[in-house]
Amino acid sequence: MASTTVFKTELLDRQLREVFDWSDDKTPVRDVLWNYFMEKNSRDTLKTEKEMLPFMKDSDEQIKKIHRREYQALIIK
Repeated sequence: MASTTVFKTELLDRQLREVFDWSDDKTPVRDVLWNYFMEKNSRDTLKTEKEMLPFMKDSDEQIKKIHRREYQALIIK
């Protein structure tokens, strides 16, 4: 039987406002990040997938701490 890798991504599925007290956005964190990287990568899906992969492996605290700049940059637009 083949083994399957399961990533703990609960934080990515929560609304931005549930994760950050500075936001009132109802968009899931995963979608905010995806949109940010799609814009950054000129709508290149393959590049965006590569940039999203680390988020699938990061702990919740790493995602909240390291990537706050990206969340705020997208929301301010």
